[in-house]
Amino acid sequence: MRAVACALVLAAVAISGQGQAQEAPPLRLAVAGLVHGHVDSFIRAAQARKDVEVVGIYEADKGLLQKYAQMFKVPDSALFTSLDALLERAKPEAIASFTNTFDHATVVEAAATRHVHVMMEKPLAISNAHAERIRRAADKGNIQVLVNFETTWYQSHAAMWTFFKEQRAAGDIRKMVAMDGHNGPKAINVQPDFLEWLRDPAKNGGGALFDFGCYGANLMTWMMENQRPVAVTTIAQHFQPDVYPKVDDEATILVEYPKAQGIIQASWNWPIGRKDFEVYGERGQAIATGGNSLRVALPKEPDHPVTLEPLPQDQRDSISHLMAVVRGTRKPNALSSLDNNLIATEILEAARESARTGKRVELRAR
Repeated sequence: MRAVACALVLAAVAISGQGQAQEAPPLRLAVAGLVHGHVDSFIRAAQARKDVEVVGIYEADKGLLQKYAQMFKVPDSALFTSLDALLERAKPEAIASFTNTFDHATVVEAAATRHVHVMMEKPLAISNAHAERIRRAADKGNIQVLVNFETTWYQSHAAMWTFFKEQRAAGDIRKMVAMDGHNGPKAINVQPDFLEWLRDPAKNGGGALFDFGCYGANLMTWMMENQRPVAVTTIAQHFQPDVYPKVDDEATILVEYPKAQGIIQASWNWPIGRKDFEVYGERGQAIATGGNSLRVALPKEPDHPVTLEPLPQDQRDSISHLMAVVRGTRKPNALSSLDNNLIATEILEAARESARTGKRVELRAR
């Protein structure tokens, strides 16, 4: 009897030990750059989680670094003015990049040499050349590179995918319209460091065309299942030249596919902020207004709202998704993936060239 009892105790201890062994330590996460305005909410969200440890923050501007250190009570030992020093000493598993867009390639190249995964704020790159640098570094370092768009975590977009791709309710896609933007970064009082590079064509890639055109390029590439467009035609304008003298603040991008077209309306002149996406098929349509509203219509079903379902845990926000990818429980979702965003960059570069020349720009065959 004692032997049986002892065996049961040993088995219980073994099971308990297995449970403890399976409990993963917090994700060692570092932040590279503090000039992107979304960094505030990101650090706050990361610090609020028990499964994440912010092990270091890099920013070349010492004044800005100290500002955030005080705001988020980050110890001096976790502050770095050198990206290489951050990577060597903090030993993160992943980096979240909040630099200007121009510096994305440099961050990925540095991280890839240490096999550290990277997630950056949208868009991927300022040009195809920079995007190719990122791709090469990711391949060489065997790392995942993710691009974070707010719209990736919209329940409305997940339901739209189900409607078109899984239920096949509306037939093939014929037209897509993306409307993204607000009344301008200066008007909404973004941080000075954020405004400085958003108005710089070299650091941002453009103005509203890159800042908000990237949303439509990302979503359309997703809905077209990574089909590359045939050509891009763009009109870009300056409605506020005194505020944004070097970059566009208004852009309309026509994206041609063999059997569909996309219209991207990117603006720093909307009267209100918006991230809306409309998709029209052969026999039905779906209109998403923000993340929490989707209306669909079919020939025998008049326009009506759709009840939205919660997203899976590893797709509800950027940190949860990054953790799942880094820990190897899933691959990057289609919207965050490097494959999607390489094509999105092609669309944006072609759009910029079309706006410059006033001509339709065909994408080169691969």
